[in-house]
Amino acid sequence: MLDNNQSARIKQSILGLEMMTRFALAILALASGVYTYLGVRSLLDGSAAQVFFAAVVYSAAVSVGIYAFWSYMLRFVPLITDGGRRLLLFGTMAVGSLMIIAMSSWLNAAALAGSAALEQHLAVTLEEYSADFDQAHARALSAQSLLPDVQRASERFKRLAEDERNSGALTGTSGSGSVVQLLVQMGAQLDELSASIQASREETAELFAKGRQHLATMRSLVSAPGAVAPRSDRFAEQAIELGGVIAALQETSIAPSVRRAADDLSLGFIAPVADGGSADLVLRQSEVMATVRQSVEAQSQQLSKAADGILAEAKVPVRRFVPLSSAEAVLRYAGDFAPSWAGAISIDLLPAVLVLILAVAHSAMRRDAAVLEPAEKITAAEMIRAVSLYQQMTQTQTQVQTAASEHDDVPDSRTPHGEPAPGTGEANQPAASGEAASAEPQLLRPVSDEQRKRIEESRRRG
Repeated sequence: MLDNNQSARIKQSILGLEMMTRFALAILALASGVYTYLGVRSLLDGSAAQVFFAAVVYSAAVSVGIYAFWSYMLRFVPLITDGGRRLLLFGTMAVGSLMIIAMSSWLNAAALAGSAALEQHLAVTLEEYSADFDQAHARALSAQSLLPDVQRASERFKRLAEDERNSGALTGTSGSGSVVQLLVQMGAQLDELSASIQASREETAELFAKGRQHLATMRSLVSAPGAVAPRSDRFAEQAIELGGVIAALQETSIAPSVRRAADDLSLGFIAPVADGGSADLVLRQSEVMATVRQSVEAQSQQLSKAADGILAEAKVPVRRFVPLSSAEAVLRYAGDFAPSWAGAISIDLLPAVLVLILAVAHSAMRRDAAVLEPAEKITAAEMIRAVSLYQQMTQTQTQVQTAASEHDDVPDSRTPHGEPAPGTGEANQPAASGEAASAEPQLLRPVSDEQRKRIEESRRRG
């Protein structure tokens, strides 16, 4: 009887929650439709009326589809008891859930986290542009690191020329001869290269300041309040201008010029003719100029090697800012917005939990009903009917026994010759037949249609 009560309570609970289940399913379908409308609106192009009408139609179709699908699942899954058919229904539910995610959940996520995802896209793009800008600036500055070496070489040639002019430190004879002329020529060439590097430094500094202004504007657009779409448009403008600054920084690198100047020092070396007054002085001048030529070649190789190292560095790739819609941004940065995705999917797939709950409840109700004895399944109406039948059977049996005992007590009215006694003939037969007729047992009566309907109603209520 306890199992019978438990099964009845489960059935009553299911019936009592049926309206609540339908209401909850309708609310979830409506909420999904609203967020789907907000998400799909950002993907459509056209006039405002066209976008509104198309978004409303799509979101309405999604809401109806979700409500119909989960209504079918709530109705049929708990009633199917066969293992294979139930597995097939669960497979159908899985396929339907994937379709719902494809047509609704990602748009719900776009509505929930679309603006944040666009800001994330702007922030990531800003970091990429900032890294490119720093790399281009560092590459431009690396060429300027050659300036101290060029200045030292120029000062050394100038100092040797001055020493040779004043004291004849190289040839032993003071004066402004061919050696001094050569040393001054090398110093002048290195001074020109030094001036080019310094001019490049000033241009690099100007470009760096301009690039920093663009980066500052882009950072303010990323963190500014308000709608993200206008900020994204202004961000794109700043990104284009910053890309131009990065390209200019790469073009202003002095490394190629240093490489060419270093080659000119060696290949374009022109030694003047020794102009000494004596053969001994001419010989000494020639030896010194050969030494100067070797020094120039060594300096040229050193500068060429340093310039080659700078030129071997990878150039900064050209980057373009690609605007995204809110839905595209949510898909690209899905890992950063897992809670929003979880909420969007839960709105659409929460009815699956209700399906499982109803399946478990129906299974428990069938199990409890299966272990009951047949006598424990009788309803109150059936019990009343059974008691009434029993009372009628008992009363009839008592009447039969009473009639039999009275018949045994009546004396035999036949004559010794076997003929009926006077007064016991045919006149008494009708009375005897009437008594026998009244004494015929009436054990059962057929159940009428009205009684059968009442029994069925009592069973359904039970």
